[in-house]
Amino acid sequence: MLQEFKAFMMRGNVMDLAVGVIIGAAFGKIVDSLVNDVIMPILGLVLGKVDFANLYWVISEGKSPAPYPSLDTARKAGAHVLAYGNFANSVVYFIIIGFVIFLLVRSVNRLMPKKEAAPSGPPPTPEDVVLLREIRDALKPR
Repeated sequence: MLQEFKAFMMRGNVMDLAVGVIIGAAFGKIVDSLVNDVIMPILGLVLGKVDFANLYWVISEGKSPAPYPSLDTARKAGAHVLAYGNFANSVVYFIIIGFVIFLLVRSVNRLMPKKEAAPSGPPPTPEDVVLLREIRDALKPR
C-alpha cells in the first residue's frame, strides 16, 4: 500500500496540482492584501472616506443595545448583521482573481504552438454520384 501511495504521489499531475495549490494560496493572500490594503481604501477615499470593511446593517440587536461603532463590536454583542462591505471586498477580490486567471490563460494559449490543420483532401464523393459513374462505366462498352 505504501508503494502504491508513493507511485501516486510521484505522478507528474499530482505534483503539478500540489504546486498549483500552494502558489494559488500564496497568490490569494497577495490579492487579498491588494484588495483590502490598497484598492478598497483608495476607492473608499474617492467615495467620501468610506471604510468598506465596516459597512454593515444591523438586522437584529444583540445583548447590548445599538449603536455599534464597528462591525466587530456588533458581532461581539451578538447582533445579527448584514456585512455588505465585506461582500463588496469579496466581489472586488473575485474580479481581480478572475482577471488575472484570464490573463494567465490567454498568455499561455499564445505561447502554445498552434496546431496546423491537416491538409484535407477533397470531400468524399456522394454515393449517388458514385452509383451514376458505375452505371456510365458499365454502359460505355455497349
